[in-house]
Amino acid sequence: MMQDVFVGVDVANDWLDVHHVLSGARRIANTAAAARSFAAACAKQGAWFIFEASGGYDRVLRDALETCNVRFSRVNPRQARDFARAMGVIGKTDRVDARMLAELGIRLRPAPTQPLAAARRALQAQATRRRQLVEIRKQEATRLQQTADRQARADIVSLIVVLDRRIAKVEAQINDLIKADPELRPLNQRLQTAPGVGPIVAATLIAELPELGQLDRRSIAALAGLAPIARDSGKRVSPRSVGGGRPIVRTILYLAALQASRRCAVFRDFRQRLQLAGKPTKAALTATARKLLVTLNAMLANGTDYTLAAAI
Repeated sequence: MMQDVFVGVDVANDWLDVHHVLSGARRIANTAAAARSFAAACAKQGAWFIFEASGGYDRVLRDALETCNVRFSRVNPRQARDFARAMGVIGKTDRVDARMLAELGIRLRPAPTQPLAAARRALQAQATRRRQLVEIRKQEATRLQQTADRQARADIVSLIVVLDRRIAKVEAQINDLIKADPELRPLNQRLQTAPGVGPIVAATLIAELPELGQLDRRSIAALAGLAPIARDSGKRVSPRSVGGGRPIVRTILYLAALQASRRCAVFRDFRQRLQLAGKPTKAALTATARKLLVTLNAMLANGTDYTLAAAI
């Protein structure tokens, strides 16, 4: 049986610092050709790449690994840094980070990241672009409230109109991508049978949480950053909080839970029960978001649409 060979990679804009447990450290260009050549060479060795989620900078590496059918784990940067500190490594350089990532793979064996299908990857890109445009529109709306000058206000309003059109265009492209794909179309339809889940929420979950329906309730909640985290010590019992996971997913589920708790009796009663028990509004909404996520996870796992009995 071939033994796993862990390769730690620290990703930068222009290069990749690599630590190979057999051949040591090296630096290669963060280009498609260099990454694919290195991935192809490592594929024969049973390589397992470990690198941090780093926004768009790791896209070239991911594409190369998926093309060469090489396993990889895309880990949370906070987890990687905490691991390095636990190993007694205080200093931080690209080469040290790559070595620690390889060591993290050997000792923790994180779950492999599943490659995204081409349709999901395209959907993710469009969903990301929509969020960017919405954020710009939000900033312009704030500037409009803060500006009294007539000419400046007219310019801001004209830009908001342009952004509205661009957002509508991206949303149409998202809709077309989902409708054209035989795998995504039924997922989208099923998710939208749940309260609080509209086209944007469904598209975001499909793009950013492909594991939905494939994990148990605790694992999916942790992946979305909605699992309660205990911080007790001695006789002190601290309030539970959430963190980590995927912020984009957590945010969209929070907004969906807000709508679900207004329009659906099951989620409204659940939220009210928590608030009557003394839970702050935000904590009650977070718990409602977790309940909605677990319900959606069960729906996809069982291949069923939402019913009142489906709420978990």
